[in-house]
Amino acid sequence: MQFTTGPDGNRVAYQVEGDGPDLVLIHGITESHHSWGDVGKRLARIGRVISVDLRGHGESDEAPGYSLEAMAGDVKAVTDAVGTALPSVIGHSLGGFVATVYAAAHPARTIVNVDQPLALAAFKEQLGQAEPMLRSEAFGAVIGMMFDGLMTPLPDAEKARISALRRPVQDVVLGVWDPVFTKSVEELDALVRGLVGGVDAPYLAIHGDEPGDDYRAWLRSVIPHAQLEVWPGNAHYPHLIESDRFIERVREFVN
Repeated sequence: MQFTTGPDGNRVAYQVEGDGPDLVLIHGITESHHSWGDVGKRLARIGRVISVDLRGHGESDEAPGYSLEAMAGDVKAVTDAVGTALPSVIGHSLGGFVATVYAAAHPARTIVNVDQPLALAAFKEQLGQAEPMLRSEAFGAVIGMMFDGLMTPLPDAEKARISALRRPVQDVVLGVWDPVFTKSVEELDALVRGLVGGVDAPYLAIHGDEPGDDYRAWLRSVIPHAQLEVWPGNAHYPHLIESDRFIERVREFVN
């Protein structure tokens, strides 16, 4: 692992592998760069893969705050450290949001968002029901059940691998989700539009299930040129379940 310093003076961990066009990989919440597994290694055959551990995850330091802007700032610190001015940024789950916020603030060659809806109204409703337990001593059990449900279609070996890598830290998770807890649906929508409305890089969203009947129209109202693909039956991990298809799609999209 290598390390650089984020905007809050926090240590940010990253790994570099391969050669060619720069591909920045950003993992999901409670996970780390290891979550990309064999997909990351195979992507390193088509480009220089820069895998980031978000603040409070993996080998990166915890930090004073966990806003999307701060996490995108950590990614910018990494791209500066490795000397890439125009990376393709690929994010899964929370990482997809961070990748999108990064691209709204900094030049990017392409963006690939893996299974992270940017409209948060439905997520707010779901999360609100679990909030009291997430803030209690039951956090570990509740977060485990929430994420286990997202892995249902994965092969057993991948379920075990992801579960073993997961490191849920209550303060980190609650910090990341704080706007969802504390803002109204209207405030959340305004926040998201303000954060990602400036994306002008080619943008691909891949979802493992249909993200909602009106989501395509909503996404294009924010990022008009966005492409959205649904790979049905793959739930939250289409890049791991259909890895060959994913790698080929990335190769095609970033070149």
